[in-house]
Order: sequence, then C-alpha cells, then structure tokens
Amino acid sequence: MTEARRRPDRPKTLLTVRGREWINPAMARLTFDAPGFTPTEFTDAYVKLIFDDEGPVLEDLPERPTTRTYTVRSHDPATERLVLDFVIHGDAGLAAPWAARCEPGDQVLAQGPGGKWGPAPEADFLLLVGDESSVPAIEGALERLDDDARGLVILDLHEHAFDLTAPAGIEIRQLVRGDGPYREERLAEEVATLPLAEFGDVQVFAHGERGAMKALRPIFRELGLSPERLSISGYWALGRVEDEFQAEKRTEIGKI
Repeated sequence: MTEARRRPDRPKTLLTVRGREWINPAMARLTFDAPGFTPTEFTDAYVKLIFDDEGPVLEDLPERPTTRTYTVRSHDPATERLVLDFVIHGDAGLAAPWAARCEPGDQVLAQGPGGKWGPAPEADFLLLVGDESSVPAIEGALERLDDDARGLVILDLHEHAFDLTAPAGIEIRQLVRGDGPYREERLAEEVATLPLAEFGDVQVFAHGERGAMKALRPIFRELGLSPERLSISGYWALGRVEDEFQAEKRTEIGKI
C-alpha cells in the first residue's frame, strides 16, 4: 500500500504583537516581531496563524490545527518585523476578532511563508483584480513595479476605499458598493469591458471571493493566458466560514 503524500511542514515562527494601526474601519494592520521568519520574494506570500476556540495556540499543537491564512503585507529582515492586514467583520471568526483586540506583547504562532507569485517586469500590462482580502498582496505588487509600468487595479469593496500608491501608468478603480448587494458578476462585468487582447503581454493576478473568481475565469481562458501569466484563486467564499471554504477547495464546488 502506498502512503498518502503529505505536504512538508513549513517552518513556524512565534510572532509578538508590537502595535496595531487601523487602515480603515474594516481593516487592521498589525506589526509583529518575527525573529527567524523566512524571507520570501513573492508578493502573494502568506502565513497560516494557528488558533483554537480560545484564541492563539502556542504549544501542544494538535496534528491538524485550526489555521487562518493571511497575506504578508511586508517583512523587513533587518528588523525582523512582519506586517499582516486583517479584514474585520465584527465578532465573527477566530483571527479577526483577536486582531481587533490584541495588545502589544500578545503572541500567535505562524506557519510559513507560502506563496509563488510576483509581478513580471517584462510584461506589457498588469491586471490586478480582487476585493478587501487581496489588497495586501496587490499593494505589495504595486510597490514592486518599475516607474514605467502599465496596468489596472480593479477592487470590489463593501464600504471603504483604500489609499493605494502606484506608478503613474497604473489606473486604480475602487468599486465601493455601500448598501448595495454583493454580486459575484461585478468584477467580471468590469473586466469584460477591457480590450485586453490589445495590451500586448498581459499578466493577471485575480484573487478574492470564490464565486467572483469563477465568473472571471472564462474571460481569461478566452484571452489564452499561459499559466505563467495568470494567477487566479479564491481567498474566501460567500456564506462559508473558513473551515468550510478550505474543505470545499478539494471538491468540485471549490474548483476555479
């Protein structure tokens, strides 16, 4: 009998909270001391924070711990400081409520980093598409771009826009729906109006709500993008808690 293949364990780093900044009322930015954290070149780098119902788990980890995934906003190897952004949805969930109320000195265990994407400097046009959950990765990509980069950022946001900085050739569209209903098709409708085939060598980063990413997939398939030029994935799913969303990734409904 062949043993099931297991993913190699990623390194774990004990993070200690240094401070919290509110980017807007729905996003908290936490800075951590992260001694020994492994540097990464990818702008979609992420870590998995380990929790149980009582809060962070620091020792005596179960074989399959409960984790919550967050994009690395930034990491400074010189100071060993790590920055993570948390979308806050009231008291729902494990990680977000903790991030909203934690104090300097509080700790959480992080596994990682993972990640595999970054902007290609040789691409003619960069399309970055997402929502609140993908803003940290998109901001990281924008900071990596050359001054003469060309592209477009499209964000589907609930209530609050972001103060994003980008090269002059990058247009930023923030679609704030306010009290309007969430529509999976909204990003796809916006992207469908673009003459992407006329933009030359296009690179796409599309990450966010699962249904919205599924609606985008046919557009990118028709464009004929190679796997090296298309990164598309669901970061969350409407109506699903994180554990349900992660479990469904391995089923037909979770495929994008």
